[in-house]
Amino acid sequence: MGKVAILGIFVADLAFRAPRPPAMGETIIGSDFKMGPGGKGSNQAVAAARAGADVTFISRLGRDSFGEIALATWKAENINTGKVALSSDLSTGAAYIFVQEQTGANCIIVVPGAAGAISVADVENAAAEIRAAKVFVTQLEQPIAAARRGLELARAAGAMTVFNPAPAAPLPDALYGLCDYITPNETEASTLTGIQVTGLDSARAAADRLLQRGVKTALITLGEAGALYHTAQASVLVPAFSAGKVVETTGAGDAFNGGFAAALAAGRAPQDAVRFGCATAGISVTRAGTAPSMPKLAEIEALLAR
Repeated sequence: MGKVAILGIFVADLAFRAPRPPAMGETIIGSDFKMGPGGKGSNQAVAAARAGADVTFISRLGRDSFGEIALATWKAENINTGKVALSSDLSTGAAYIFVQEQTGANCIIVVPGAAGAISVADVENAAAEIRAAKVFVTQLEQPIAAARRGLELARAAGAMTVFNPAPAAPLPDALYGLCDYITPNETEASTLTGIQVTGLDSARAAADRLLQRGVKTALITLGEAGALYHTAQASVLVPAFSAGKVVETTGAGDAFNGGFAAALAAGRAPQDAVRFGCATAGISVTRAGTAPSMPKLAEIEALLAR
């Protein structure tokens, strides 16, 4: 089992299914509601653990019922939570998720709660776990300063760094140079580079710009088209995997990142790890929810073997 350290947040996902989102001032009747574990970092930790990695998660929770859901989720997945701090004055975060019932497409509002207070000191407190990892992963739902410090510690220790810039935000130039892999989706790549990503050619142009800023490898996820693996030496579109009818796409990006990190930590070659991530995402979208949709290693290997 390869060691993966993930810095990120947990939120309780509050998912509403309806034909369309309501207009401002309007109330509509939905068809379903579910509450479950969420947050990009937490989802990626669950995905990586189910895909076979030895995962340590670094975060903050409130001392409340949502926090109890988080701890129970991680315990069930054998995720190391020794570096999850508990806050008595801030609540655990939550996310509103609208899921379009016809297509499974979604839009999300995230309130990080206690995890919004993750600090550089919290990351320093987990320095030993980051240094011991083969792969370090982080995102942008917690403060940028904490993400940057995690990347610095991982890079200095020789760990592979995976940065999922979601939700997209302006980044200090120095952060790009800390990324062995940056994994934006089309929207995030457009925001970061100023190049509107609408297909493979524009994705390659955006990836080139990310490389110019210091990234070693740009991995732009392109939904049902797959993922673009782009370095100074190669540019390859890795196709998506179809594992059945699409039910919900909310956790697809997290499934890709968690699966990709687990595959890298297990020693797979980078392009093989991208295929593994695509297969992980391909299964996740056939199920409702985020963390609950993440597939097990045997399922992923079975899909790859088809």
